[in-house]
Amino acid sequence: MGIAEQFRSAPSFAITAAVIVIAGGFMLLAERIAPLRRAVESKLRRLVRNLSAGGVSLALMSLIQAPLLQPVGAWIVRERIGLLQLLHWPRWLETIVAIVLLDYTLWWWHWATHRVPFLWRFHLVHHIDRDLDTTTALRFHFGELALSIPMRAAQMILIGVDTQTLWLWQTILFASILFHHSNARLPLRVERLLVRFIATPRMHGIHHSDRIDETNTNWSSLLSWWDYLHGTILLDVPQAEITIGVPAYAAASDVTIGKILLLPFRRQRRDFHLPDGRLATREQGSARSEGSATLMA
Repeated sequence: MGIAEQFRSAPSFAITAAVIVIAGGFMLLAERIAPLRRAVESKLRRLVRNLSAGGVSLALMSLIQAPLLQPVGAWIVRERIGLLQLLHWPRWLETIVAIVLLDYTLWWWHWATHRVPFLWRFHLVHHIDRDLDTTTALRFHFGELALSIPMRAAQMILIGVDTQTLWLWQTILFASILFHHSNARLPLRVERLLVRFIATPRMHGIHHSDRIDETNTNWSSLLSWWDYLHGTILLDVPQAEITIGVPAYAAASDVTIGKILLLPFRRQRRDFHLPDGRLATREQGSARSEGSATLMA
């Protein structure tokens, strides 16, 4: 079955939609019962803004992703292109390996969206949200998602992923993104266990800090292993010390729906510089214990 059919027909579309609704609803409820960080902006205002931005992106992706990736998936299977197409492993093992490799290559894409200035123009829209919660998981600029399609095709070709496995990985990824963007306060002992394997709310909260040395860490989207592997894991920053967002866009007037949609096409600010011109980094002598990788409250 092609990607187009998967996104348009049951049961695949129904399963994906159900995962998003159930996971999103559960995390919204969890963060309302036990919030991790104090909000600085109206929840309703941000909900409308983030759903609007996400709706624009979803509408665009529904039009262009399937027609572009479906032929790629068919070609991979027909011509046996990519690593997994050259192997003859059991289906269940190929699926697990494909999910792991898709997740690892996504880590590099996330890294690139921070390190490549052109890509950062679009990813910046996601980071200037002044609070971090479940709705932030939907707040991606349509340009960033469009630019990710060639990357997705490259992932499929290199790994040899068919469209059914791609759909499965994306469905799991949706649930993970909703989870680790949430503002839910998990028991610290539980999250310290989880973060050894997957991205968690406290871990990702550090990534959304307005300090650039913290933003440039914790790029994992599903499995947290990749940040441990590359030495980019950072856990020992108390959530109470984190300000969510980007310093150059700290005012509510900077993040209206019109401005965030046009942001990539406008002249860029010195995003992580403070008003006095200094680069925004965590000051020496903060609560961070150097060399520690222990998640803090």
